[in-house]
Amino acid sequence: MSVGLAKSMPVGIVGAGAMGAGIAQIAATAGHRVIVYDVNPAAVDKALVSIAAALRKLAEKGRLGVADANAAIDRLSAAPDLSGFREVGLVVEAIAEKLEIKQRVFAELERCVSDTCILATNTSSISITAIGAALRKPERVVGMHFFNPAPLMALVEVVSGLATLKRVADQVYATAASWGKVPVHAKSTPGFIVNRVARPFYAEGLRVLVEQAADAASIDAVMREAGQFRMGPFELMDLIGHDVNFAVTESVFQAMFGDCRFTPSIVQRELVDGGFLGRKSGKGFFDYSSDAVKARAYIEPPANEPATIRLGPPSAPGARLQDRLLAAGLPMSHERSTEAGVIAEIDGAVLMQTDGHTATRRAADIGRDSVVLVDFARDYFSTKMVSVSRSMRCNERAYQAVVGALQRCNYEVVPMKDIAGLAVMRTVAMLANEAADAVNQGVCSAQDLDLAMEKGVNYPVGPLKWADEAGVGLFHRVLTNLAEHYGEERYRISPLLSAHRWGGLPIYSNAQVAVA
Repeated sequence: MSVGLAKSMPVGIVGAGAMGAGIAQIAATAGHRVIVYDVNPAAVDKALVSIAAALRKLAEKGRLGVADANAAIDRLSAAPDLSGFREVGLVVEAIAEKLEIKQRVFAELERCVSDTCILATNTSSISITAIGAALRKPERVVGMHFFNPAPLMALVEVVSGLATLKRVADQVYATAASWGKVPVHAKSTPGFIVNRVARPFYAEGLRVLVEQAADAASIDAVMREAGQFRMGPFELMDLIGHDVNFAVTESVFQAMFGDCRFTPSIVQRELVDGGFLGRKSGKGFFDYSSDAVKARAYIEPPANEPATIRLGPPSAPGARLQDRLLAAGLPMSHERSTEAGVIAEIDGAVLMQTDGHTATRRAADIGRDSVVLVDFARDYFSTKMVSVSRSMRCNERAYQAVVGALQRCNYEVVPMKDIAGLAVMRTVAMLANEAADAVNQGVCSAQDLDLAMEKGVNYPVGPLKWADEAGVGLFHRVLTNLAEHYGEERYRISPLLSAHRWGGLPIYSNAQVAVA
């Protein structure tokens, strides 16, 4: 097992912005002497002051001992130039996301540091192989990608380029762990793990919005409540900043040679072009001005309780929703429907879980006019909200009976236009699919992928474990139907997901891959 950098070895930080300062704070708190350099000396002074203030605040709150905070502050110093890094064992670069600038800085570092010093970059998207290619010793260049804010976010992606030595990546991995972080190994490919696998979270939300299935606040609410994501896609993009989020999407799209799975959104480009960058500009998808009224989800008004409900087969998708209907004390028929896929028949309407087809298509398939589809929920029994869509010929009285039944179960019901896959289902299926593709292509192990998504972007569960929970076959069917509906390569199924669908094995614990 590899050992992390000795505490006696100083750490160098190049770049004194928010990320550089955060990484410096982490290393100093872990016991290293930390030397910070920036082309702007004033930025270093500002960073050292802000780090000291942050450490003292942690001490005031009891999260760090006063003596420990003062010792960490004393371990911080500034370097007038890169020659001040001659004794460091690790340099972490956190400067502008420009390949030429990074190559130039690392080339200068090579002339200043010892031959055993590890050169790490905090890049979120630039190829580690490309950065190292311009150097004399590319084998010691490795990605050490922290997430913002670095002192609070647990994940560190340890990214190996083609030339990176395994022992170098392993030592950086062990170092990150010794600093209290959760490291994962990844291969240098566009977006690494998180920025690649997370793209569908934004892309599918944007497509649902473009197709006018619901407004941004309603989509966000369903993703939070039914999907159990910490934030919906639109509020998260507003928080990140559309300039940053769009740039990452565009970078991954171009690096993947125009793969349509990563196609940027025209809607988001319009926001960037117009300066509507989100919270930092005061307006994005939502208005953040002091007098703005907070946007809220559209919820169906109260509807009457249905006259009778006949549940579908106990094994139907959405069986937990059946449990909630039973627990609500609604009028139930003693007989169950035997029709596959039916959750319940409610006053003439057939309630089913979305499978990637539209409600109108499902109605045609089963020969019924009134079909209501319910979106995916991680747990129908505990969620407070569900979204639904209805077929074109759905009877209004029957639809209202379904709404009334769901409201009696204490669900808030969000109506959506009859769109294929609705919002949560298509997003989670695409996340699982992209995760499977990343593992299949050797970017990382299944275990590191799920850990990265849980710790890096706070997903309620890793996409591969989620596929196992819901059933790999469900997501396979959803993606198949989305591909048929749209006729696009965007929804092509990962070979790994497909293999596990037909093999009948869980994907998280059985996917095997060797990571360089």
